[in-house]
Amino acid sequence: MEYGICLHSVIPVRAEPSHKSEMVTQVLFGELYLVTGKENTWLKIKLSFDGYEGWIDLLQANPVGEQDYLRLAGSETSITMELVQLISYETGRSMIPLVLGSSLPALDELRMRVGQDLFFYEGLVSESLLNKAGHAHQNYMKTRQQLTGESMLYLNAPYLWGGRTPFGIDCSGFVQMVYKLQGLKLLRDASQQATQGEVVSLLAEAAPGDLAFFDDAEGNITHVGMLIDRNRIIHCSGKVRIDPIDHEGIYCAKLQRYTHKLRLIKRIM
Repeated sequence: MEYGICLHSVIPVRAEPSHKSEMVTQVLFGELYLVTGKENTWLKIKLSFDGYEGWIDLLQANPVGEQDYLRLAGSETSITMELVQLISYETGRSMIPLVLGSSLPALDELRMRVGQDLFFYEGLVSESLLNKAGHAHQNYMKTRQQLTGESMLYLNAPYLWGGRTPFGIDCSGFVQMVYKLQGLKLLRDASQQATQGEVVSLLAEAAPGDLAFFDDAEGNITHVGMLIDRNRIIHCSGKVRIDPIDHEGIYCAKLQRYTHKLRLIKRIM
């Protein structure tokens, strides 16, 4: 088995081994992956964070040894909390810009070691840490109001299929990243996320931070957002936006119609 870590700001992950193929997700700095296949100058990877699979350009890959991978994967991971911040290496001679929600595994006194490379980071990090089991420490868990508050960091981010950053994000990537800031793991796609947590029977029983899922005419889950309260939802449709919601679904004032039909509500925490 081969292992890797993202040491770029963002790496696009493609559905097929081609730059012409659609981007299905992104790997952010510090996120780990397994290499499950190779084709020409492409690697098929499986992300450690959410188990998602796809193809990355070999030139953007950074291999790590098994021992280093296990050390990083088993350590507490800090999550960056600034829109953009720099991380330095080679004693400050080189810089990499990190976007909101990047990972810093095994960060110790502002230092992170990967192989022989030592990285230095002085920006803000989340108080909620991902541990080796992928769950936030209970004593660091923020309130639901704080979770919805941090979702505003992505407000007005443009929609981008497969995106996971404030400069382009999709609906499931948005809720995944908001939960990541809290030290919690969600799966990648809306249909996968709908399998997590506990069902909330009625919108009237929902709480801030609960996830609302929406389906198409065939009954397939195609959209997800996070409830701010029982009357408002923050979600990515065109951009990350706040819209009214009721038992029928999301109402878009700009279009003056319902745009998404409510299917179910899930409580993750």
